[in-house]
Amino acid sequence: MSDPKKTSLDASQPLDPRVETLVNELIGRVADKWTMLLLEVLEDHGECRFTRLAQLTPGISQKMLTQTLRQMERDGLVHRTVHPVIPPKVEYRLTDLGQSLGEAFCGVWHWAEANLEKVETARHAFDGRA
Repeated sequence: MSDPKKTSLDASQPLDPRVETLVNELIGRVADKWTMLLLEVLEDHGECRFTRLAQLTPGISQKMLTQTLRQMERDGLVHRTVHPVIPPKVEYRLTDLGQSLGEAFCGVWHWAEANLEKVETARHAFDGRA
C-alpha cells in the first residue's frame, strides 16, 4: 500500500501514510501468536498477574511474555498496574483498545469455524498430490 494514490476508506481522502504504517505494524503484531493468545487470556480472565498469564499461556517463555506485554502496553492494548508492595505486585488488563482489537479478531475465528471443512479438504487434496 505504499502507492501514494491509494485512498482511505473514504475514497475522497488520500491515505494517511501513518495509517498505512500502523496497519502494517498491527498486522505483524496480530499475526504474532503470543499477542493474540494474551488478548484472549486477558479477555477470558480479566486482570491477571504476570505469573498467572504465564500459567494461562502454555509454551510462552518468561522473556517472550515480558517482550509481548511491553509491546502491547506500548501500543495501548494493555494497562500495567504496579502495586507498591513487597514483593512487587504487577497486574495487566486489557484497555478498551485491546478489547476492540480482540473483538475485531473474532471475525477470523468465525471465518475459521465456517470454513474449517473446506480448508481441511483443500489441504488433504494438496498433500495427496505431493
